[in-house]
Amino acid sequence: MKITIPTPQQNARQLARSLGYAEFDDPNSGQISYTRRLSGNFYPRFHLYIEEKAGKMTFNLHLDQKQVSYKGHAAHSGEYDGELVEQEGERIKLEISASAGTISSPAFAPIKKILSS
Repeated sequence: MKITIPTPQQNARQLARSLGYAEFDDPNSGQISYTRRLSGNFYPRFHLYIEEKAGKMTFNLHLDQKQVSYKGHAAHSGEYDGELVEQEGERIKLEISASAGTISSPAFAPIKKILSS
């Protein structure tokens, strides 16, 4: 799931941390991303990549169900849509909207369903 917002005053790291995500420096790719665990276990977890470009910040969100189970492959059990990813995307939008005040963007339209688990 991708979410794009106007670049906020916070940098990507600060914003991700304020959303409950921890920084993850991938030792294989060297790429910085952010993760948020769903429980005390390492998996499943939400995985967030953030790109800043042309006055916009884009979040690429997916759910990692488990770690890569075979060597030499970067593929994993990632879900880029589905109910949990949708709920987390809406939570992110609400948190950003609340911290920035009222935002007049379709990405921050009122949420019609109550997030619960």
